[in-house]
Amino acid sequence: MHLDDKELLYLFKQADTKEKGFTGIIKKYQEKLYWHVRRLVVDHDDANDVLQNMFIKVWNALDNFREDSQLYTWLYRIATNESLTFLEQQKKRSAVSLDEVEAGLSNKIVADRHFDANKLEWKLQLAIQQLPEKQRIVFNLRYYDEMPYEEMSRVLQTSEGALKASYHHAVKKIEDFIKNN
Repeated sequence: MHLDDKELLYLFKQADTKEKGFTGIIKKYQEKLYWHVRRLVVDHDDANDVLQNMFIKVWNALDNFREDSQLYTWLYRIATNESLTFLEQQKKRSAVSLDEVEAGLSNKIVADRHFDANKLEWKLQLAIQQLPEKQRIVFNLRYYDEMPYEEMSRVLQTSEGALKASYHHAVKKIEDFIKNN
């Protein structure tokens, strides 16, 4: 049984079907959100932690969801913010710059037992980790999630023009990285 977002939200807002509605939302969006978060934080366990925190926030805030945006836009915004908060906390905990945290993310990719520097996918992942945070998020949303700029604009609360420019710069940097490595 596949319910649309309005039906899932309706179930969530009824006391006797609240958990069923929330479970439906998780089943519908968990995998997409996991990969969105994973591309930002890299590590599987970290991605699971971020996703768990994100769903706790969603559970606590869903009653106040006004439905002026689509549910998945709202979920992506929370997932993105939770990922950025996680990376910021990592930076503070280790008392290093975000550049060093990002270098650590690159090192996690290289340390992965499946890593093969000759495979284009690994080069792409390394290239993505070299991008500034905003460009990395925009690239991931556009390239992997195929999110339209209009939708991305609502998730990231940035103009479409700025997002297009960020994506263009990200693609150029990735191309240069892959050519030179």
